Amino acid sequence: MDNLRAIALMCVAMACFAIEDMVIKIVARDLPTWQIFLLMGGVGLVMFASLCRRHGLPLISRAFLHPLVLVRNTGEIIAALGFVTALTLVELSLATAILQGTPLAVTAAAALVLGEQVGWRRWVAVGLGMVGILIILDPFGADFRPEALLALLGVLGLVLRDIATRRIPQTIPTPQLTFWGVSSYVLCGVILFPFQPGVVVPAPATWAVLVGGAVMGASGYWALTTATRLGEVSAVVPFRYTRLIFAMALGVLVLGERPAATTLLGAALVVGTGLYTVLRERRLARAAAAPAC
Repeated sequence: MDNLRAIALMCVAMACFAIEDMVIKIVARDLPTWQIFLLMGGVGLVMFASLCRRHGLPLISRAFLHPLVLVRNTGEIIAALGFVTALTLVELSLATAILQGTPLAVTAAAALVLGEQVGWRRWVAVGLGMVGILIILDPFGADFRPEALLALLGVLGLVLRDIATRRIPQTIPTPQLTFWGVSSYVLCGVILFPFQPGVVVPAPATWAVLVGGAVMGASGYWALTTATRLGEVSAVVPFRYTRLIFAMALGVLVLGERPAATTLLGAALVVGTGLYTVLRERRLARAAAAPAC
């Protein structure tokens, strides 16, 4: 295990994803959401198709119809529709803060659906994290943004994806899974097209930004996959929260956002409880692995 390199790659991945999210917000000023999905998804498909070919893997195989793969891809579609649409409507920092509730939601779903053991301390952490999400949403406040609920839909999609991924057979290669996951972007564009008719021809500058964002997203996928294979999960996972730091920095410095106090407070609670959950799982894993005296 090479934890230091894995941690560095995880931070790179989160920075890439934050930049991709910022790009989506920028190009959404000129392009309909369906077209963003289609164009960025197309670039991603070309990149990951090349990766599959390099590994000698077919783009489509019988494994594509495996029930868990279908569930995973459904989760990808729900997550993309929810989170990307939220990005086009609300602040980058707000949408990203809500997304940080995903690890806690996965912990709860793993216990309820997969029967994994979760002690009372982690259940309390999950509960407090959900309170943090409510603080971020601020549903009873004057500044409540109903569109932010779409980011919550994105969280539910990611939970479905991650739970299915845990049970997908290891015999199905990662490049194939990633290619099929990225194809969900294209499908999202097809789904949204009837609701946003019309085609906009992107200006050269918009094309450049779009391609750059797609490359960042694909690079983030690669760095994330490599990080999880190089290092211990318990050492690497906490650094997924750096995405919020990068997103807030880009939101303030590039997009001119000013995160609300409720967003900052709720995000701190979500990240704090999420880190506690990860560290608690790490401690329990080490205790279980320790030899009996």
